[in-house]
Amino acid sequence: MRTQKIALWLAFGLVLACIGCSRMGVAAEMNHRTTLSLNGQWDVDDSVAPDVLPKTYGHKAPVPGLAHSAIPAFADVDEYETRQLLSDMVQFGGLSKADYDKTAGVHGWSHQQRNYFWFRKTFAAPAQNIVALLKVNKAQFGTVVYLNGVRIGEHDPCFTAAWFDVTKAIKWNAQNELVIRIGAHPGVLPANVIASTDFEKYHWTPGIYDDVSLMVMNNPVISTVQVAPQLATSSVLIQTVLHNYSDHSATTTLQQQVSERKSRTAASELISRQVEVPAGGEKTVMQTVPVPKAHLWSPEDPFLYQLTTRTAGDEITTSFGMRDFHFDTVTQRAYLNGRPYFMRGSNITLHRFFEDPDVGTLPWDEAWLHRLLVTIPRQLHWNSFRFCIGPVPDRWLEIADENGLLIQNEYPVWVGAPGWLGYDKTLQYDTNEMIAEYTEWMRDNWNHPSVVIWDASNESILPEFTRTIIPAVRGLDLSNRTWENSYNAPAGANDPVEDHQYLMAGIAGQDVTPKVGQHLFEMTDLEEMVGPAAGPESKTSHAMILNEYGWLWLNRDGSPTLVTQYLYPHLLGDKNTAENRLALQAYILGGETEFWRAYRRYAGVLHFVYLTSSHPKAFTSDHWKDLKNLELQPDFARAMENAFNPLGVYLNFWHPTLLANEQHDFTIAMVNDEHRPRTGKLRLEFTGEDGKVAAIEEIPFSLAPLGAESYVVTIKAPESTGKYSLQAIAVPADDSGHPTISHRNVELQSATGH
Repeated sequence: MRTQKIALWLAFGLVLACIGCSRMGVAAEMNHRTTLSLNGQWDVDDSVAPDVLPKTYGHKAPVPGLAHSAIPAFADVDEYETRQLLSDMVQFGGLSKADYDKTAGVHGWSHQQRNYFWFRKTFAAPAQNIVALLKVNKAQFGTVVYLNGVRIGEHDPCFTAAWFDVTKAIKWNAQNELVIRIGAHPGVLPANVIASTDFEKYHWTPGIYDDVSLMVMNNPVISTVQVAPQLATSSVLIQTVLHNYSDHSATTTLQQQVSERKSRTAASELISRQVEVPAGGEKTVMQTVPVPKAHLWSPEDPFLYQLTTRTAGDEITTSFGMRDFHFDTVTQRAYLNGRPYFMRGSNITLHRFFEDPDVGTLPWDEAWLHRLLVTIPRQLHWNSFRFCIGPVPDRWLEIADENGLLIQNEYPVWVGAPGWLGYDKTLQYDTNEMIAEYTEWMRDNWNHPSVVIWDASNESILPEFTRTIIPAVRGLDLSNRTWENSYNAPAGANDPVEDHQYLMAGIAGQDVTPKVGQHLFEMTDLEEMVGPAAGPESKTSHAMILNEYGWLWLNRDGSPTLVTQYLYPHLLGDKNTAENRLALQAYILGGETEFWRAYRRYAGVLHFVYLTSSHPKAFTSDHWKDLKNLELQPDFARAMENAFNPLGVYLNFWHPTLLANEQHDFTIAMVNDEHRPRTGKLRLEFTGEDGKVAAIEEIPFSLAPLGAESYVVTIKAPESTGKYSLQAIAVPADDSGHPTISHRNVELQSATGH
């Protein structure tokens, strides 16, 4: 039987190859998909009115890309303020409450004399076929397509792919004019469409920010393919949706086979079945394909397969990885491929980065992306990212698949909670619209092994997400990924809860004098803590992900951001310089990261934020010394490389002074994030400003796989007073990797205080 199937497959392949050789022939001879990329430079112009195409186009802009990259530049592009930002401006004194009430409106306030951008591209269509589909992967704000002057259709959502049937308007084997109209700002969208809920974003950047492509094929067309790994049976469950665009029913042989993506070696038998698709309708087909001895996907070994799906008229390949990722409430852990797994990483807020003065075309630069998502994260021991309040172009997820990153994929919904000025407790999302948008979002992303968490919203109280929206779409994902639901109750029994621990936020205001009964956080408080500070989101028995912490943001030049302008004078006094701020930020972030990992209260620890915008009015910022060449601030890079080492070390000591020549006991917590035992020497030493070790003690350490231990090391402080670095250093016995260092700055004083 297997020999017969292989022979059938070879025969089918020869037929297709012959057909492929004559693609310039008549339509009936064509039965494979041809894809034409329409990326590149497009003509662009703008308008106020929505329905009159420009007569001339005076600008050019990249696709994928952003309208503010147009040459020559458009005046006031991106100038739009959302109601969430305006509410923050009231809080920080930049706008009166009366003006907010007058200007905020449904979405916000536009400061430009346009409502739309028109993008035009001419292209040569291939030889005649039966069906032609246009795909616009992502564009904002709202998409309307014209082909050769014919209005094809529209798509309002800003974060999902739009598909358009252009068969009736295309000119086969000839030049065609494609025009895509997008909104210049969120204000042109219907009020129920998600576009603009971000309290900390000043500019709203229009653009076709993902790929545009034309696909031609014959019926029946393969609309979607979903591949769900079934590790228990070493197989994949495949859901295939076929669409018949003709006016008569179509019968076809649906063939599917799995192969290794890199080697192209067959990994399964060919599965075939006859399918009839009704005229003008769809047919959903479920098949299970065994993949014997499947090679599992993980960040450490991102092995990919691909599924080839063929009908008589169409063919596509779908990349996927054999992996399972879920959380467990009983153990409060994440599990990858059946084993506990700890997430370590950071956040990327790409849509905030879009407003950065130096963003340009960097998000679509392949070499830049590889360094951003692969080279540097590996150096910092990161295996995870949260793509925060806004999705990324498809290529970002492909890189994550190929190089092994776990992605918490967050839809851009952020409306706050009671007590926030911008929070409207009467706000009710259009449930049907949200279900439709989430359905498209899942369809676009469910084959990426890197996408392991659907994140419904950020810092929001929206009970309808738990009650209605998530339950309505959850079952669409055959891989049954977990959902994270912000400040709402978890929607599933094993769904995790996000926690944001901003310990420094209490001293972010201008008045840092403690009120009666108030305690302002100090780093010495960590010595008595073993977990999160109490908050509504951390009061849970579910697994928790710490995906924001710090409240220490500095712009790339070392200047404070809007929310830390009073923090650093409080922390540094008369030493409040850019150099000292950057050093202190790295020192505290490194120590906090060590602490949050040390006591295993979190299934994942993700720093905030790795990539965002940096400018004088920014609320948050990242850590780049050189954005174009992606060089991190050196203090931050050193701190993170140690703090996120899988062999984690946390020196539980934060007092700024000690007595010289006295014996002290120090507690050092260690964790092992790997599935192998780790042994070695744990060294505690005082190092003077001259770089010389002045006192040292050493003990052995031994950690079980995924283990955690605390050790007490007794050491006598040096006799000489002065400034020292107190370092706890774990030196692994197997010499695999660098030693892990946890250090504290301390001044040794004499018993008399001199």
